[in-house]
Amino acid sequence: MRKWLYIFVLACVLVGCKEYQVSNDPSLRLSFSCDTLSFDTVFTQQGSATMQVMVYNDNKNAVVIDRVWVDGSFFHVNVDGEADLSQVTRLQINGGDSMYVFVRVEIDPTKANNPVLIRENLHFHLSSGIDQQLVCEAYGQDVTRIRSKNGRSEYAKYRFTNTKPYLLFDTVIIGQLTLEAGARLYMHKGASLYALGDVQSKGTKENPVVIQPDRLDNLFDSVPYRFAAGGWNGIYLQATDSQNYNLQYTDILSGNIGLYCMSDRKDKLPRLTMNGCRIHNHAVYGLVLQNVHATVINSEISNCASYCVYCQGGTHDFIHTTIASYYGETNIRIQGTGKENVAAVYVHNLSKETPETVTSFYNSIVTGPREKEMVLATPFEQYYPGTIQGSWIGQDTANNVFRNTFYKYKEYVYYDFRLDSLSPARGIGDSGTAAKYPKDREGIARTGEGIKPDAGCYQYQP
Repeated sequence: MRKWLYIFVLACVLVGCKEYQVSNDPSLRLSFSCDTLSFDTVFTQQGSATMQVMVYNDNKNAVVIDRVWVDGSFFHVNVDGEADLSQVTRLQINGGDSMYVFVRVEIDPTKANNPVLIRENLHFHLSSGIDQQLVCEAYGQDVTRIRSKNGRSEYAKYRFTNTKPYLLFDTVIIGQLTLEAGARLYMHKGASLYALGDVQSKGTKENPVVIQPDRLDNLFDSVPYRFAAGGWNGIYLQATDSQNYNLQYTDILSGNIGLYCMSDRKDKLPRLTMNGCRIHNHAVYGLVLQNVHATVINSEISNCASYCVYCQGGTHDFIHTTIASYYGETNIRIQGTGKENVAAVYVHNLSKETPETVTSFYNSIVTGPREKEMVLATPFEQYYPGTIQGSWIGQDTANNVFRNTFYKYKEYVYYDFRLDSLSPARGIGDSGTAAKYPKDREGIARTGEGIKPDAGCYQYQP
């Protein structure tokens, strides 16, 4: 027994001694889990998320790192649990072993409107005299910050320009609101934007207004945080008089509520016009209309955990609009909330306390995986005064209404609500309605010789 134990211990010593024997052979190198550590756009004066790099010693013998440093001041490094790089000396990595390196970046104001590339080298100086480098890079973006000490900021009027992005931290209340074409609003967790007066959002197809969460890094793997709903609170248009709201090519993405438009009035209702807009991926509602006259044209309202569209009080016309309810249809869990078992569209016409609800759909689509994706809550549905013309409204049983209704993260395939080649929405649009809106949301002609107008905001393209 002692003989076998002696042989076993001797074998362990002979095999293991190479792993712990330090070599200063200049041909030995460390390897890294990536050659370049790239951060997404980082707002100035706001730290990034922490990224991880693995350092491997694939050699048989141990390698000693004499010191580690960064040839700049933007990137902050923690090596194997030590944040003070001056203390990282004579760090030994045994053969076949590895260690963690954590990196974050903080960028000073760049005084530039466009993102500026920041690049620094992280050096690992080996005892053999070899200097190995890992490139760290990030785009620093200067922003206009709007935050307050008491949790809300109030302005009689505010104009969001397109010179550089805005970062909203909390509740911002504005009287008269204007957003220029190309304006970018990044919303912090819990941030809300309230407008009490008239609203003009002047986006264009080439330069839309974009309102989205401020997390620009990845949730994990290759999944951006912006794919997760609930990154901020919502946009609220709260009428105090008979306001006018005009939203052109405005994208409202990944909050709790996309656009909540409301008033307490029973006459002289505020008027909302949306053209070319996109309200997508919200943890509760997409578009809520309460005591509002609304006209929604060439717009996409999609993927909300509750109703994509909720209507109560007022006249609402949806023209060449796509309403698609596929929230959470994916092979990866990224949403913090599950989908409620509700229709994509709910029209509430039962209250005697609000004006009559008259909601109409012209050349539009309302669909999703549910058996009934539109609910008309009205005393006598057969006498409901709303109109449905040239539209496709029903369950997507064959999953062929759109190009893609399922997010496949490994294949980098996101939802795509343009029409499938076999879509039942193709060629069914009313030509008279299409003539008033001859181009779709992307500028594709839906009228002309040999062209039949499709339902929805996207005309089919092969």
